[in-house]
Amino acid sequence: MASDPDAALMLAFQGGDERAFRTLFDRHGRAMVRFCHHYVKDDARAEELAQDVFLKVHRSAARYQPTARFKTWLYRIASNHCLNELRRGEYAAREPARADGVPSEPADLDALPGGATTPEEAAMGQALAGAVEGLLARLPEKQRAAFVLCRLEGLSYEEIAEVLETSVSAVKSLLHRATVAAAEALAPWSGPEKEVRP
Repeated sequence: MASDPDAALMLAFQGGDERAFRTLFDRHGRAMVRFCHHYVKDDARAEELAQDVFLKVHRSAARYQPTARFKTWLYRIASNHCLNELRRGEYAAREPARADGVPSEPADLDALPGGATTPEEAAMGQALAGAVEGLLARLPEKQRAAFVLCRLEGLSYEEIAEVLETSVSAVKSLLHRATVAAAEALAPWSGPEKEVRP
């Protein structure tokens, strides 16, 4: 796609420009780690999975065709790779936790709206982040993928349909079910004033 600078970089890499691949990695590497973290809840494994994704991109260069936005193609590779990881069973429905058993923070708290200015707001933000991570861990595979791609990565329904290799109507259905689950899971944070308990 001529209007997609990432696709142009991928085509340049296809032509032998290694710097173009490095630029793509610099642009999307952190987002890929964050995306993978939504699936495995483990910082080190998310880094490994993101590296695997870019290795697949590197190896697929000769076959690359810019029929969709590069970002859509990249997320298709990442989504398939992460879903395959989940199907191995090790990370399925595992709650995020540190070695001391305390729930860990998500990979990118900056992605959450607002900025905490008081200890109470910081505690509320961490509790909300934990609830979001717990919600994602409990969603079925395809619902989780659709929810993450739409709500956290900002892809359109059409792009998500391409990533998941399904129809737009199926994406809408997945997102509806995931949104209902999210509304129930995050209900404690929906009121105007919520008390943060230790």
